Amino acid sequence: MTDSSPPTVIVIHPREKRSKCSVEPLRGKDEFIFWKFPDRGSESIKGYVRLGLGGPELSAEDASRGLLVIDGTWRLAQKMEPFFQELPVRTLPAWQTAYPRVSKVFEDPTGGLATIEAIFAAHTILRKDTTGLLDSYYWAESFLELNRQQMPV
Repeated sequence: MTDSSPPTVIVIHPREKRSKCSVEPLRGKDEFIFWKFPDRGSESIKGYVRLGLGGPELSAEDASRGLLVIDGTWRLAQKMEPFFQELPVRTLPAWQTAYPRVSKVFEDPTGGLATIEAIFAAHTILRKDTTGLLDSYYWAESFLELNRQQMPV
């Protein structure tokens, strides 16, 4: 595992409830920076890639690059993406979510993950340290079981 890459930037939509936010326990950790949309922090995101749909798969070749993750409902995240269009998009390979979604209005895209699940998957692919990432995630055990084949040996 490597930790020489820039910190992961998590951009949270202001309508996202902090009490329900799966990445809230990551606040205060050196390897994560939080921005509240639409504001950008002072940190440069030059050389970063953005997790999203429709790009090439994220791979170990991206390990030296920073990672930007948008956190919000699918509908809100789609509205946030244009603000970061200068960043190349990387898609995650197929991981299964353990997060029980119940939307009566919108259907989640196939392969949609909770933000903490997406960060864990990305950090696994990038060979970053994942120790403690899922410690506060209620569905961690189910998520890890569902994705056991994705874990490095």
